[in-house]
Amino acid sequence: MPHKIGFTVISWSGHEGNYSAKKLMVHAPTVNGWRSTRFCPFPQEIILQLVERCRVRKLQLLAHQYLIPSKIEFHIGDRLPESNSPQQTHSLHRLGYVSLSDNEKTGFRARELKSVHVDAVGSYLKLTFHRNHVNQYNIYNQVALVALNILGDPVDGNDIGTLSRDQLIDQYLNNSQHSSALDGTYTGYKCDSISPLDDLAFDMYQDPEVAHIIRLLDQKKQDMVREERFDLAKKLKQAIADLQKVGERLGRYDVEKHSAIEREDYDTAKQKKEQMEAYRLTVYKQLELHDLLDVSQVKHPSISVHIYTHISSLPYDERPLPALRKRSSDQPISELDEIPPMTDTATPRSPGASGKPEPLTEKAQREASLPIDIYGDNLVAGAYSKTWSYREDALLAVYKKLMEVPPGTPKAELRSMTRAAVFLCKKALTDKVSSVFLASLNLLRMILSEFIPNHQLGKSEINHCVEQTWNNLLSRTGESTPRLRTLAITFIQEMALFKEVRALQMVPVELVRPMQSSVPTRLALSRLELLEKLLEQLGTKDSGFTLDNVMRFLAGGLEHSAASVRELSVRVVQAMYRLHGKAVLNFLPPDDTSTRKNILYKNLFDSLTKIDGNTVDTQPKKGTEKEDGEKEKEEIRSLQEQLAVLKEISVEMKDQIRVDAGAVLSSLCIFCGERDESFTEDGLDLHYWKHCPMLQRCLQCRQVVEIASLTEHLLTECERRADFTQCPLCSEALTRDKLTEHAQSAACNPPTSGENCNHCPLCHENFASGEEVRSHTDTPIRKAPGAQMQSATTVAVKLLKLIQIIYPS
Repeated sequence: MPHKIGFTVISWSGHEGNYSAKKLMVHAPTVNGWRSTRFCPFPQEIILQLVERCRVRKLQLLAHQYLIPSKIEFHIGDRLPESNSPQQTHSLHRLGYVSLSDNEKTGFRARELKSVHVDAVGSYLKLTFHRNHVNQYNIYNQVALVALNILGDPVDGNDIGTLSRDQLIDQYLNNSQHSSALDGTYTGYKCDSISPLDDLAFDMYQDPEVAHIIRLLDQKKQDMVREERFDLAKKLKQAIADLQKVGERLGRYDVEKHSAIEREDYDTAKQKKEQMEAYRLTVYKQLELHDLLDVSQVKHPSISVHIYTHISSLPYDERPLPALRKRSSDQPISELDEIPPMTDTATPRSPGASGKPEPLTEKAQREASLPIDIYGDNLVAGAYSKTWSYREDALLAVYKKLMEVPPGTPKAELRSMTRAAVFLCKKALTDKVSSVFLASLNLLRMILSEFIPNHQLGKSEINHCVEQTWNNLLSRTGESTPRLRTLAITFIQEMALFKEVRALQMVPVELVRPMQSSVPTRLALSRLELLEKLLEQLGTKDSGFTLDNVMRFLAGGLEHSAASVRELSVRVVQAMYRLHGKAVLNFLPPDDTSTRKNILYKNLFDSLTKIDGNTVDTQPKKGTEKEDGEKEKEEIRSLQEQLAVLKEISVEMKDQIRVDAGAVLSSLCIFCGERDESFTEDGLDLHYWKHCPMLQRCLQCRQVVEIASLTEHLLTECERRADFTQCPLCSEALTRDKLTEHAQSAACNPPTSGENCNHCPLCHENFASGEEVRSHTDTPIRKAPGAQMQSATTVAVKLLKLIQIIYPS
């Protein structure tokens, strides 16, 4: 199975400050990777030596958010080229390149993770970085690479792999291409069996020490599976899942610590370090308690102390619960015994231990006046913070406060607490960070299923809670991220079944509000999926679902623009037909010939007939057959009349066109209008290649194009069009690096203001729009044998015009 391959950086073009290419050898949340020097020449190169000769299966690159190269090339081989060797270009063979996004859509805040599937053997890998994408943040024209991951299988010195003959031929042909692009759509070998623990994303978001423990536990889990000790394997699987959350949290704390160091806020950095140590110690003791971790395998100074030694020194809300400490190691665990998150709660830690969220704006203070009165400025500031960890911590703190409300609290105070919590929950339901969104769902679930029922706050609070959060919840079912979409759908289904919510019938009524055909496809599919599931669980009797409101909703689904939505709507209509029978037909178009011309309704009506147990009649009705026959005869009669007219015209012109057109056109160049008896098929090709003054060979792709369309070809059709841009002054196409030089030269000849004219890309002169281009192209242009003509459509259009001139009638 392909796995992570270690490597050493042996040479690179240069770097700025502490951003050495050696940093690429380390994967961790706080690494910054390599960065080129300021105003560096291009291309830039980095050469790696793999720890062993490998068949590389996959490459992963984590790009910088704004120091982004336009593309990165890859070369691989078994020996490095010697500077004086005439064969140096053959030492490493080219795999291809990947293009990187300019990142404008994310506002230069996200980092692109590029995965490339390859299949090549070698000991050395060279990365070539091309010119950077230009943006307002990259003022020194630099490029950077945050992290690099190589996945593959080791091979011995004599092994060239087990590829078949056809695969070897394909690989040779692919490697011979001048500019082959590598991307995630590679159709060859796919690395479906790579462990997620070897993925670059795992290391870049996990605390390195916890990542090491996870790998140890995963190996132990595989051993247990081989020994068929499935109970222990299940426990290890759960521990690994919980540890991944722990590793992500510790990684986040480490990033915050480094951020404090950069700000020279050493008090906060120290407190962050202590916070990490305490949290780490608690986690490790939990693992050791359940015999899941051999502490001798984890080289951490705090682990050498015997278990429960430092428990008394931990903050109160971070201590393991006594009941959990005594639990047998044979019992299953979940969430690592609910280890408390490091959040601002009712028992606060020392000020600044986790930093402070930014103060609330005046607008936020006005709209969140109720939550501020109930939960305080600090907690609400966290809910409004730009840092996602503060937003998550604020929701967890509200959750804890509500769970700790004592019995006997006045109802007015409880209602205020509920509404303030619902306000914060409504805001968090739109959060793009999955952990914040999940925290808001957990808080909303607790309010609906525990807090309001336990404190007997009545239906009005349930109604207010659902009413305030419904629109945001429903909109998240249209998410493009599958995980968030699934979370939202599952929660709505769960919420509809809560006893108190079900009694109000709010979810079914809101779910089947009429749907327009323009509703986004994912949102429409989610609503239909929810309807299908809830119909099975709730039915249409005293549930909020009725025959009328469901079928009116499905009528919109049947007319939706997306086929997937229409197909799912048909399935739900069939389910309703099983419940209500022929009453469903009242909400559908009539079952007649006109309606059945729509294949959707034809199949729908046929399926309903089968549900009734009847045979589908494939024979048309007699009346229908008669009407169709008459229409067919009328159409045939009309076509026959048109055909007779066409025959009369063709008889008159057939002989003339056959004799004259062939003779005229065979000796005529349709581009320059020159006639010559030598212009046979081969003679015309020679004329196009070497002598026609209206054609020009593109020096970039060797394609022959018309001079008048050369600029358009370089900008839109040429295979190297990405290297060209249009001069805003004279409209010529130039390479991007020569645009400034061109604008300052005499070759840049913009037209006079207001002048309607054409521009010659060869002599750079402007001429009137009615003037022939040929007057500027008298000098014959040499053409390369084998070059192809630009456009068959262009030739056909000109040929048609020429025939119309010769035969105007």
